Amino acid sequence: MRLHALQETAVRYFLEVVKAGSVKDAALKLNVAPSAVSRQVARLERELDTLLFERHARGMVPNAAGELLAAHARRTQQDIERVASDIAGLRGLRSGHVRVASTEGFAFDFLPTLIARFRDKHQGIRFHLEVCSPGEISRRIRDGEADVGITLSAVSEPGIKIELRHPSPILAVMAKNHPLAAQRQLSLRQVVAYPLGLPLQDSSLRQLFDISCSRQGLQYVQAMSSNHANALVSFAAAGGGSIAFYGALSLRTRLQTKALVAIPLKDREMNERHLEVETLAGRSLPDAGKAFVQFLTDAIKAAA
Repeated sequence: MRLHALQETAVRYFLEVVKAGSVKDAALKLNVAPSAVSRQVARLERELDTLLFERHARGMVPNAAGELLAAHARRTQQDIERVASDIAGLRGLRSGHVRVASTEGFAFDFLPTLIARFRDKHQGIRFHLEVCSPGEISRRIRDGEADVGITLSAVSEPGIKIELRHPSPILAVMAKNHPLAAQRQLSLRQVVAYPLGLPLQDSSLRQLFDISCSRQGLQYVQAMSSNHANALVSFAAAGGGSIAFYGALSLRTRLQTKALVAIPLKDREMNERHLEVETLAGRSLPDAGKAFVQFLTDAIKAAA
């Protein structure tokens, strides 16, 4: 085995194929010819004397050797980023790059506002915020595509460190002139008498809602469904007696306009949702990432 095969270009191309699932898609992402990607992967396999992928009609999946190499490459990449950050840290928290993966609700208002506040103190820190489905966030952290994840009601995932797990109950959201708007607390039995705006069935909110309705034998009218939570809130804000559902952190700015009200629900399932801040277990984040995680968790606790 000739270890000089593990050079930067070859491994970078290899990792892109792992992420993209095909040479063609990896080449598009890298902005190079597919033949260049194929050559680098073939060279790795030749010099490591092993196949790295299972090749199928629909794409390429890393085999056991490929998974080992991918894990090594990601750790190496993260170590380089950490060392670069530590060197920059000798001059104080003046530079760095933090990659955040978040569910849609937090990405609309809460996180951009928090990032802006953080950068007031540390203007050299750059951020990238990616909106993902809850199930995608842990994968991105494990694969080194994100430094910090913010998700809801996640199932415990191997290799993931929970920096904070915090209650995030579901609220009923409606226009300020809605017949129920003056109530301090509501039950789903009251809510289902009105047209509802609901997320798709794969969302944690919808699953908890359906479980609670099923347990109580409640029927409801779904007036609108969407994979865009803020569209459902706008639907409720427009009136017509409709109601949507959201978490308090995601609604903070919109509630300040006084056009909407958000009312707690007394049903057990609607109070079982939690927000999680995730990082990669065993990884020492660069200084910028550490500082932002602390800033983020403090802000979430303060907003409770």
